Amino acid sequence: MSFPVSRRIENLHPSDIRLMTKACERVGGINLGQGLGDLPAPALVRDAAIQAIQEGQNTYTASEGIAPLRQAIARKLKRDNDLVVDADAEIVISAGTTGAFAATLTALLNPGDGVLLLEPYYGYHLNTLLLQGLEPQFLTLAPPAFSLEESALEAAVKPNTRALVICTPSNPSGKLFSSEELAIVERIARKHNLLVISDEIYEYITYDGRRHISPASTPGLAERTVSIMGFSKTFSITGWRLGYAVAKPDLAKAINLVNDLLYVCAPSPLQHGVAAGLDAPADYFEKLRNEYQRKRDIICDGLAAAGMAPFIPQGAYYVLADIAHFGYPDAKTAALALLEQTGVASVPGSAFYQGREGDGLVRFCFAKDDQTLHEAVRRLGKFRPV
Repeated sequence: MSFPVSRRIENLHPSDIRLMTKACERVGGINLGQGLGDLPAPALVRDAAIQAIQEGQNTYTASEGIAPLRQAIARKLKRDNDLVVDADAEIVISAGTTGAFAATLTALLNPGDGVLLLEPYYGYHLNTLLLQGLEPQFLTLAPPAFSLEESALEAAVKPNTRALVICTPSNPSGKLFSSEELAIVERIARKHNLLVISDEIYEYITYDGRRHISPASTPGLAERTVSIMGFSKTFSITGWRLGYAVAKPDLAKAINLVNDLLYVCAPSPLQHGVAAGLDAPADYFEKLRNEYQRKRDIICDGLAAAGMAPFIPQGAYYVLADIAHFGYPDAKTAALALLEQTGVASVPGSAFYQGREGDGLVRFCFAKDDQTLHEAVRRLGKFRPV
């Protein structure tokens, strides 16, 4: 006897990110595909979580998270994001930023509502929309600057558009949205009464002196913005699955209702660990930026030398490279050829676009130790298209 699967997942497929990871594991290669961030967790974060376990902090917490973490987040938001929030009413801790995103969509939108994604987009954003019965809508931003134009954003809004997702710094492009671009978002969102959902998981990883700007800090946007943030990338703890949503009290209350139903609460001892991390000395975050900028330069210089033109990222720890001139029919074929010949995994650019714009691109993740990056660059330098 067999049963049909839900119609909600009929159009869902495993991401090419995970498919390339499995292909890389089969050949024992270097995985520059998935954003694993396999650098060590800071001792401050690790030790605080261990202490919490040893002290018996192992039971359910409030669905919105422990008070010390929400208070630490509120201090951090004021210090680093120019946001003043109520720790008791405007912060919801969830199961990673993906959990916070799913809870937000479920709580604030209805099936059939349109949600605008900026291409290149993060694939999990798209698939979560589809799972919720929402209508994905797209606006393609052109490389290398991936600039947001007001006329294009206005034209992309449809009668059923209810929300806009903005990822800054962006996965996969590394794009940082400027204050001028966020002012455009505010005008269009106000005109069409749109919800703005900002994914800011890479907020501390920015380059060349650039500053991350939280969309909610833009005048007029705070009331209609849900800021999705987390700890995975900042503290290299992608497996801990801790993130949070920040929104005005009525929105946060609805998000927390769904968060409770989906996840009950985030892992208790791990919440204590990241609370300690948010109060790390300021130079921790500066060292983080400097370390990743060095890694960015290693991979981008190596890609350029290998004939793969990188679009230099402004933030996050990914780089898109143009490989269209290699002559492969699509990005997946190119990525598999790279893996087969060099043992280095990337992600096809088509994973981040609905149309053919990504077929000449591949994405590399450079959240690796320097030795691994140098070896990957050495291997990529020997690649010859066939």
